[in-house]
Amino acid sequence: MERFSPEAVFADLEALRARRPLVQNITNFVAMTVSANVLLALGASPAMVHAAEEAEDFAAIASSLVINIGTLTPAWVASMKTAAREYGKLSKPWVLDPVGVGATKLRNEMAASLIQLKPAVIRGNAGEILALAGSFGGARGVDSTAGSQAARASAIELARSTGAIIAVTGEIDLVTDGQDVVSIAGGHGLMPRSTALGCALSGVVAAFAAVNKPFDAAVSALTVYAAAGSIAGRRVKGPGHLPAELCDALFHLTSNELRANTKIESTAA
Repeated sequence: MERFSPEAVFADLEALRARRPLVQNITNFVAMTVSANVLLALGASPAMVHAAEEAEDFAAIASSLVINIGTLTPAWVASMKTAAREYGKLSKPWVLDPVGVGATKLRNEMAASLIQLKPAVIRGNAGEILALAGSFGGARGVDSTAGSQAARASAIELARSTGAIIAVTGEIDLVTDGQDVVSIAGGHGLMPRSTALGCALSGVVAAFAAVNKPFDAAVSALTVYAAAGSIAGRRVKGPGHLPAELCDALFHLTSNELRANTKIESTAA
């Protein structure tokens, strides 16, 4: 079995469904319900646990963590940093979703401080990855005006400088460790028009990080999500029902559907 292949990805999905990892989410208000439903449909167990006072206890029982900086308040800032430290102490994987980085000084400072706490994976759109890498011109609030390929070089450099796996999502998704780059085609054009689907994907990355090493987990997460998104997008007339159809597609996803709805390619950086 090739390392980055539909067969390897589906093996990860089966392992996730069997293990049902508990994933702690510190995520923004608008994403909580969507993220929870997506993780349940995938086969994981979501927990929306935001209190810093619970961080130590919850890190001990959860499999992985996702930190989404979409909603920044003093209490949540403290919780994010405390949780990241606790997971680090236990050598458990956590995923950073740097929502809107590049838009404000607070977001830039928060993302930089969290990166120092060593996320296993950083998952963002092209504009966010460009902003993290110190580039400009790709970010507009929480949306990206740049395509994923425009962030390829920045993603590679960011992976090398931080030690994290970098996952860039867009029309073609990219995952890199600074040495190799995996591209994943799939998904559907309606996905950016439905609130919180990107945020939910970061939770999916965290779920897969509970069953495989970070690079492979990120590839599997983005591939499964792209396949389910492609299936869901063909079933709807617009973005309104897309989250529900995406959950159904994730819940029922088969190896044949995975192979038919995505394309994975690996190249050297």
